[in-house]
Amino acid sequence: MIAALALSLAAAAHAAPPAVRHPDLFTNLEIGEVGSLDPAFPYDGASQSVIQNVYETLIGFAGSSVSRFEPRIATAVPSRANGLISKDGRTYRFPIRKGVVFDDGTEVTPEDVRYSLLRFMIEDPAGGPAALLLEPIAGVPSTRDASDKITLDFDALAKRIRVEGDSVVIRLPRPFGPFLAVMARWSYVLPKKWCAEHGDWDGRAETWKAFNDPPKEKSYLFDHMDGAGPFKLVRWDRTARFVLLERHDAYWRGPAKLKQVLVKSVPELNTRNLMLRAGDADLVEVPRPFVSQLRGVRGVRVLDRLPRLSTDPALFFTFKIDPVANPDIGSGKLDGDGIPPDFFTDADVRKGFAYAFDYEALRHDTFGDTAAAAVSPIPPGVFGADPSAPHYDYDPAKAAALLRKAWGGEVWKKGFKFTLTYNTGGEVRESAAVILKKGVESLNPKFRVDLRALDWANFVDKGQRRMMPIFARGWIADYPDAHNFVYAFYHSQGRYPTAQGFSDPALDALIERAVAAVSPARRVALYRRVLRRGYEDCPDIVTVHPAGVYAMRSWVKGFVDNPVNLGIYYYPISKR
Repeated sequence: MIAALALSLAAAAHAAPPAVRHPDLFTNLEIGEVGSLDPAFPYDGASQSVIQNVYETLIGFAGSSVSRFEPRIATAVPSRANGLISKDGRTYRFPIRKGVVFDDGTEVTPEDVRYSLLRFMIEDPAGGPAALLLEPIAGVPSTRDASDKITLDFDALAKRIRVEGDSVVIRLPRPFGPFLAVMARWSYVLPKKWCAEHGDWDGRAETWKAFNDPPKEKSYLFDHMDGAGPFKLVRWDRTARFVLLERHDAYWRGPAKLKQVLVKSVPELNTRNLMLRAGDADLVEVPRPFVSQLRGVRGVRVLDRLPRLSTDPALFFTFKIDPVANPDIGSGKLDGDGIPPDFFTDADVRKGFAYAFDYEALRHDTFGDTAAAAVSPIPPGVFGADPSAPHYDYDPAKAAALLRKAWGGEVWKKGFKFTLTYNTGGEVRESAAVILKKGVESLNPKFRVDLRALDWANFVDKGQRRMMPIFARGWIADYPDAHNFVYAFYHSQGRYPTAQGFSDPALDALIERAVAAVSPARRVALYRRVLRRGYEDCPDIVTVHPAGVYAMRSWVKGFVDNPVNLGIYYYPISKR
């Protein structure tokens, strides 16, 4: 009996792998849902995972590298050595490849490239990615001021991007260290004529304002695509929450190996797992706490500890809380039943909270020791990261000492009560919120932190309106450079400080000097100073840099993981 069982187990171990199901179709199940197919609008990973497979960029990242580039629509990657970057670091020349065609068969021209870059910036939808090009090319983070009045000097911007023969030349107002990294992710090229024929901007100076911050669903490009990338759009079914792509046979690098790609939103973990096990999905997203459910499943590979350029979760203090009809601050006073709107302007409060957070508990219990401890917002492996940067550790004694001093001793004497918020479905952010609550409340029985989850739309809205005293979010790199992180976390015009009401002019000035420095060594030295001042200001609590994890069928071949890509790049993938 034992011998028979041993033979049976041996036979199972050497059994042929499961036959490939749906060999012409690659199915990727994602947690998020596509919000728009227009490159100028979405900032989310689900949408960008489709866009980057349909629209081609001027240059791209080579394989899994975050520091090496390869030509795409441009025939060469600009450098000082090849003469395509000027000595002052401000002029970039991109020679445009001939013979590249869009899905409709028309050839890509330098004018299409110029139009696409300008369109990306002038549309500038609220909360969109336009700042990624506006900051280096226009020298401003937005086309509008705080009162939503258009302030962009379009004529000046238009002169910064020129067509010279078969090249597109971009002249920056100042050197911008990560400019090539930005272009490798965000220089999507669209056909100018096709856009104009379908009611979009026609490229003229006289008409651009009519297309600034437009309603996303009124644009033809919201649900139609005409790209020069390896795939083209077949259908976006918003009710069934899927996007179907098919191979672009005229793609300039040659047709992709996959014939079709189905990207479907399936938020339910059990459904994703069951479809993967059955072979009806080829790749799925797996939240960190549930990886063990797919380990050891026959025909399934778990790719874990994938490098990610991410700082998540982080806990952000709101310096100027909106008190109007805001239950999150209780009484609105420092009386034990609430907090005043400016509660977190006291640095002793912020630093006390930072020392009250058990960083190792999050890393060990939530992430299973797969995440790197964060010493700053900048992840390891990103240019400008400093592993020796000063940082906060879990130290209840220091936390108590700081909170005893806060607000002249009134915090410790009277206590407080407020609500900490995270987004629904954000399991790791919920864990961070629980850890902070436990650490702070253990210091003094008069300290009370309530927790609440909000759906994503309400969470983002309340954050921008400064309604949440502390909120848990995170950051994934738009491009691999320190500036992308320190600007988002520390600059007064960055994504989070604008929502917090945080501003440090000296820190702003350091960040501006660092991104404009031509010498890489000088930039690194300045980022060390940025991180030291950010540590002293303590506008947030950074916790870990998580690793990535995917589960996929063993028949998936050619998968290349690049931590800069938002989603999967399907061109090199096959099934066999």
